Amino acid sequence: MPAPRIVVAGGHSAGHIEPAMNFADALRELEPAAGITALGTVRGLDTKLIPARGYPLELIPPVPLPRTLNRALVRTPGRLRDSVLAAGSVLDRVRAEVVVGFGGYVAAPAYLAARSRGVPIVVHEANARPGVANRLAARMTTHVFTASPSVQLPHGIAIGIPLRPAITGLDRPALRDAARRRFGLRPDGPVLMVTGGSQGARAINAAVSGAAAAVRGAGVQVLHITGPGHVVEVPDGDPADPPYVVVPYVHEMQYAYAAADFVICRSGAMTCAELAAVGLPAAYVPLPERGGEQRLNAEPVVEAGGALLVNDADLGPGLDRDHPDPAAHRSPAIAAMSARASAAGAPDADVVLARHVLAVVAERRGPERRRC
Repeated sequence: MPAPRIVVAGGHSAGHIEPAMNFADALRELEPAAGITALGTVRGLDTKLIPARGYPLELIPPVPLPRTLNRALVRTPGRLRDSVLAAGSVLDRVRAEVVVGFGGYVAAPAYLAARSRGVPIVVHEANARPGVANRLAARMTTHVFTASPSVQLPHGIAIGIPLRPAITGLDRPALRDAARRRFGLRPDGPVLMVTGGSQGARAINAAVSGAAAAVRGAGVQVLHITGPGHVVEVPDGDPADPPYVVVPYVHEMQYAYAAADFVICRSGAMTCAELAAVGLPAAYVPLPERGGEQRLNAEPVVEAGGALLVNDADLGPGLDRDHPDPAAHRSPAIAAMSARASAAGAPDADVVLARHVLAVVAERRGPERRRC
């Protein structure tokens, strides 16, 4: 039988692209000959992240959809039609047997093109509050997977979020010394990691950098990942002070996770999933926009006792008594938070999803097999 032919649709942000690529990696491990094509657009991170993972990328026109299924969706027929035609052309050319969508600008056109051709659709929703593309697709298919049981989608089965094996298999204690050397951190003493996600977060950058003296005074080292395009000025300290390391981006996050003891960050779906998988406790500062979606992403691990929540509006320039205390990294309670964070993780979502997609392909080929 010919190798399975799969089109993956998940673009624009790392939160859509990463789970799509992690799924593709797992699929290729199970079926090395599989033909996997990714759909993307010129907007966002598609052209940077997808080719770097070794998958062919087909570009289609982006169609930003409204956050709700309303009349605004009807007002974009021209752009949506062009994008659906472009996606359909890709499906025809690669003879796609299934479309696996993760949301984002390319997902809705891919779903609509697949439905018009009778190509099976598989949906994965990483966020606690589903986007409009995946809510639309959940009406077209019964193959729907979610990050957690709280996600409200028809036919949804909770499996977690596909993550890289480098994350799910990370042994933080074993890699800690090498990871700290990699970033110029000391082997001993607590390390606070700061990140606003793939794009950075100005409020978090300002709050933590503004507290640099206090953090160092508490004996805490800092690994501050600012995000591309963000500049953080940290006053020079005494050479004896703990290091405060500023980097714009980290491509291999397992090293940052291994170096850290605690994290201050946004609560995007991928960030929450990765920190839970590696057992890193965090103070989550949800992005206040988009209907509070990021707060919902963080709630399961917060309720499990593996993280804290901090309102973005309360995050001023510098950490005060209402914010997480960097010195608390030394507390034995952090070990308990780490264990609870780890218990909230789901390490095998990539393989679970890949096996299901292969089963969908096999089911579609059923009549063909009977003729052979």
